[in-house]
Amino acid sequence: MRNDLDATAPAPARLRAPNVLFMSVAAALGTSTIYPMQPAIADVADSLGAKVTAVGIALACGPIGYMAGLALLVPLVDRLAPGRVLAAQFGVLACALAAGSAVGSVILLGAVIGVVGACSAAGAGLSSVAGRLAAPQRRATTLGIVTAGISAGILAGRIIGGWLADAIGWRGMLLAFAAACGIVAVCCLVALPATRGNGPTRGYLSTLRSLPGLFVHHAPLRVAALRGSIWFFAFCAVWAGLAVALSEPPYSYSAERIGLYALAGLSGILATQIAGRWTDRVGARRVILVGLAVAAAAAALVGWSLADTVVTLVCLALFDAGLFAAQVANQSTVLAIDPLAPARFNSAYMLVYFVGGSLGTAFGAAAVEWFNWPSTALITAAAIGVAAMITVLARPAPTSAAAADQVAR
Repeated sequence: MRNDLDATAPAPARLRAPNVLFMSVAAALGTSTIYPMQPAIADVADSLGAKVTAVGIALACGPIGYMAGLALLVPLVDRLAPGRVLAAQFGVLACALAAGSAVGSVILLGAVIGVVGACSAAGAGLSSVAGRLAAPQRRATTLGIVTAGISAGILAGRIIGGWLADAIGWRGMLLAFAAACGIVAVCCLVALPATRGNGPTRGYLSTLRSLPGLFVHHAPLRVAALRGSIWFFAFCAVWAGLAVALSEPPYSYSAERIGLYALAGLSGILATQIAGRWTDRVGARRVILVGLAVAAAAAALVGWSLADTVVTLVCLALFDAGLFAAQVANQSTVLAIDPLAPARFNSAYMLVYFVGGSLGTAFGAAAVEWFNWPSTALITAAAIGVAAMITVLARPAPTSAAAADQVAR
């Protein structure tokens, strides 16, 4: 319950369909900017006269910057006008990408990619705005649409980045992404609210210091972050391990062919929208459990299906769809804790979520070497089962509408 709000404060403006659609597109673009250089890593290394390993380390600054952006930038959309905050983020993103197209050393590239990573957290900021301004009875549905954009950005960043790098070079590709971010920066001033959020009156540094304490005082956040980090660990472990398994005998696929397997993730985009609607109807708990059951079964099956490409793609599609659906429902419970100022909760949640993903990426790549692909797949299925058990044992979180009522009272 919030005691620090002025009872006479005007109700926040609700989002309309065109605003939500723009937010989804903007979230896709912002998220995509951390990925487009990955397919062109060899070309970047040749251009800079560096080793591929060195460029890989520079690109790893992107996820590090992203986590910094989650902590430092996302909470700003509760305190300041979202339109201005996100316009500034996309503006800096455009400048950083343009600067990246002109770098001549790996060190400068790493610094630029770190800034790009931080500003690419705009997608998380947009989902926080969606959670605050959407109608309570449609909060999860709206979040599903914005999250679909984030999912599309993860796929499109690699696919479009690789295509543009082949067509106009990696420097030209970065300039193209910079131009798109510049356009979105201007559009943010028009399409997003210009009024300040109704966030708490504490200072910015105080807000940052309060993030760890949120886990102490809010059980729904602890549960959501724990189970979300576990299944994101499984998600990243499967995709990292898959790349290793397919690159080795008896498959020995090329990087391009392995990358095409990511197209199976398109199912996740549709799943996020469906999951959002069903979360508003039946609650997050059921949607999470169904999503996790589908994902666990798919993860177990994919361990023995690599010889059959069609079956593998079906399993990966179900795996992504199940976990993306669970993510929308899970995140809706986080945003419902304080619907009038959800960004700091979203920031805290996403930080823990991405720690799980980082560990999963490292584990998946190594586990195939330590054990084998079938064992790696079974371990990830077991991890998803643990997340499901946490959901079964935890007290059900209130629905978005119920949470909004509680806050209003």
